[in-house]
Amino acid sequence: MVSGKDVRLSRITRSGRMLCIPMDHSLAVGPIPGLEDTEETINQIARGGATAFLVQKGIIKSLSKPVDIGMIIQLSASTTLGMSPNRKILIASVLESIRLGVDAISIHVNIGGKEESEMLQQLGMVSDECDAYSVPFIAMMYPRGENIKDPTDPEVVAHVARIGAEAGADIVKTVYTGSPETFREVVRKCPVPVVLAGGSKAESDEALLRTTQGVMRVGAIGVTYGRNVFQHRSPFLITKALKKIVIDKASVEEAMEVLKPAPS
Repeated sequence: MVSGKDVRLSRITRSGRMLCIPMDHSLAVGPIPGLEDTEETINQIARGGATAFLVQKGIIKSLSKPVDIGMIIQLSASTTLGMSPNRKILIASVLESIRLGVDAISIHVNIGGKEESEMLQQLGMVSDECDAYSVPFIAMMYPRGENIKDPTDPEVVAHVARIGAEAGADIVKTVYTGSPETFREVVRKCPVPVVLAGGSKAESDEALLRTTQGVMRVGAIGVTYGRNVFQHRSPFLITKALKKIVIDKASVEEAMEVLKPAPS
């Protein structure tokens, strides 16, 4: 029997794999390059083959028409202008998200700081509400706070990812540990599917594609890249190249062909 959660998961993935482009950054840091016109960027990544995009509720309300890929809402937020940028609080509800027509719900949780307990409470509460309404729940789990010495430590990342799963997330998004081999252990120790967070800008397109291929080969179900896509010279082309690896299971070399200039 197919549940509502199964139906919605099928809208944010393709063949069980996810290529999601988060574009929720502007609430935190302002209208940065690539997000001045978020709807245009969403249209580009949709044409490029992304399975989903992630935004705050106001962007969903501002869209001129529905987008033909999965839509994920980010319920939590903070700003760099505030006194506690690591403290994420809820600014939308599960019911509001359903009214907006989203396919999945996400919150951001920072582990390792003084505000951790408040965010853990939000994690458990939103997980329960998503189950009640059969909506997929994605926990964005980050090692970030006063007690975190190395946010890429594989043991720390595995612990943080496991927290999201233990609290009831359907999918856990977390940070890269520096190599496919160490990320394999994060995936292995997490009882729900894992997707990779994008982090800072990659050194090159090829480096981004090789990291993507590496995490897919060790069991991740996908990637969620923000700046590396919406600040790319062509969000359309880099999304198309990432789709070759994430969805089509192509090689890095095949994906790089997508990025070559068209012959004059």
